[in-house]
Amino acid sequence: MTSVALYKQDGSKNGNVDLNDAIFAIEQNDNVVFDAVTMQRACLRQGTHAVKNRSAVRGGGKKPWRQKGTGRARQGSIRSPQWRGGGIVFGPTPRSYSYHLPKKVSRLALKSVLTEKVANDNFVVVDSINFDAPKTKSFKDMLSKLDSAAKTLVVLEEDNKNAAISARNIENVRVVNAEGINTLDVLRSEKVVITKAALSQVEEVLA
Repeated sequence: MTSVALYKQDGSKNGNVDLNDAIFAIEQNDNVVFDAVTMQRACLRQGTHAVKNRSAVRGGGKKPWRQKGTGRARQGSIRSPQWRGGGIVFGPTPRSYSYHLPKKVSRLALKSVLTEKVANDNFVVVDSINFDAPKTKSFKDMLSKLDSAAKTLVVLEEDNKNAAISARNIENVRVVNAEGINTLDVLRSEKVVITKAALSQVEEVLA
């Protein structure tokens, strides 16, 4: 069974903690990681792009000139696509880019990136993270004692509001709860810092 060091909030070691090999020591699958990241990035797209087609452009109600006898090509509206200021043909319209992968695929991708963090010693387990009141400076001091990287993902258990509020204004630090941990956030981060309680919740879901 894989084990990593367990740290206290002050940065000192507090023994070891065992990790579930079915989650943190699997054979990494780059294909499903790619699929999961592509899906998450697609779901982040707003899809609010829009252009005006010829029916939405203002004006053009009158026929520019008579049908025959002018020597020019027949025209029905000055808002046709070939005219300057006319409508756009086949332009983008508002749409949703979101789609979903099978649950097993998404979980396999998350397990793969977590395995990579553990294998490269970029997975830090903290006994607990508790603050009497929200304090950004205290959270930054804690991360420095844990030797956190430039980009850090902090995974907390539910209802740890003081810690979550303390970290939300720190640059390059992203905080999620155990239920919100995902492939894209783990992959973007250089180091993952997770509380022991949150680790139990993650293992319970992914096991």
